[in-house]
Amino acid sequence: MKRKALALVLTAAITGSLLGGCSTAEEQTRTTDTEDTAAVKTDLQKEVVKSGSSDDIKLSVFWWGRQLRNEKTQQILDMYAAEHPGITFDGQFSADYWTRLATLSAGHTMPDVVQMDYTYISQYAEKGLLTDLTPYIEDGTIDVSNVSEDILETGRVGDGIYAICNGINAPALLYNKTLLDEAGIQIHDYMTLEEFKDVCREVYEKTGYKTSLSYGSNTNGDFLPYLLRAQGKLLYGDGKFAVDSADDFVQFFSVFEDGIKEGWHVDPSLYVERTRGQAEQDCLVYGSSPETMSWCGFYHSNQLVAMQNSAPEGTDIAMTTFPSDNPEISNYLKPSQFFSISTDSKYPDEAAALIDYITNSEECNNVLLGERGVPISSVISEAISVNQSPDEQEVVHYINDVVTPKSTKINPPAPGNASEVFSLIDSLTEKVLYGELTAEEAAALLFEQGNEYLAKE
Repeated sequence: MKRKALALVLTAAITGSLLGGCSTAEEQTRTTDTEDTAAVKTDLQKEVVKSGSSDDIKLSVFWWGRQLRNEKTQQILDMYAAEHPGITFDGQFSADYWTRLATLSAGHTMPDVVQMDYTYISQYAEKGLLTDLTPYIEDGTIDVSNVSEDILETGRVGDGIYAICNGINAPALLYNKTLLDEAGIQIHDYMTLEEFKDVCREVYEKTGYKTSLSYGSNTNGDFLPYLLRAQGKLLYGDGKFAVDSADDFVQFFSVFEDGIKEGWHVDPSLYVERTRGQAEQDCLVYGSSPETMSWCGFYHSNQLVAMQNSAPEGTDIAMTTFPSDNPEISNYLKPSQFFSISTDSKYPDEAAALIDYITNSEECNNVLLGERGVPISSVISEAISVNQSPDEQEVVHYINDVVTPKSTKINPPAPGNASEVFSLIDSLTEKVLYGELTAEEAAALLFEQGNEYLAKE
């Protein structure tokens, strides 16, 4: 398929593939913030620039991501400022994003424009922390004329649109194709979970390279519901888990347990020594020997470029679908990150204009080149396709030709009080990897304690 055609397919193909809602926890970090509240407020609070004009303002913009995203985002902010005299930016990014944002929201000092995620949008909107963008859409400040209604609806909570999607992506298993080609091991899309485990064993036997499952990345909160989707089940219900019993969680923890017992999972101590979610430190591309490296990693499609850029020279990183008992049912298209305007902002009009620029400026998107996902504007998708690298084109191909034809609707966003469940999944997974809990014990604890968390108002 030609590159322009690939970009055009997305808008038409995505209809019926997304629920009205918002976007993903593609890249969430759930670490403990050790900085005090005062320091965080000082770091990110918006301010009027004292430059001799009362009209000069500084917009604060906050996002998470790897170095490539940081550089590209700062570049477009600089471009926008150069085109709009009187507007400057305080651009900030953080590996402890959600912890820091929670601290700022508690003190009502949130940045003007924040990167938002499918997992948290309901929580922030329902607490009155995000601005309804509907008036800006209706008056044309944010132009969505070339955006599918289904995509626009992913930012809806209740009666309002509280976020504009940056792009579309999907769960993606990234892997060292160079290593596997040399070992004569072939990977195909839509692997079942058992096929995947067989590959893990084969790679370990032939190369010594181990496997890093979702605990080592930022998708640990995604892999469990992905496996449940194959059984036609959701993870979250109304104030409780949607599954019938702890038995539904055993399969998830058993993958980790099998990997440690059979020797093909990386030692969990590696995660202590590295910053989770940082491409440069991921086991897939970083390590001193096969014992400290992985042949694969659980990520999202828009992260292929950053991972390829972090890989050693001569290493080709490819991607395929997550494994499950029924990957065609498990798989889904998801909004990538969103941009939202906080209700703390003194400059919502200027913030809305910035979101429009990110959505509709060809110049801007020729810098971003789909780093956050395939652009939501069909016009922009077509316009930038001629400038995309082979890896960026591969992402468009994966979305359009691999996931879109064989996927189902994304789950509703996690409830607002699910953050404790995410942390619990991490903690229990770690205990399984260290041999402190069996898969059955971890499943029982998740079911019991998780239901208690979800029952809280």
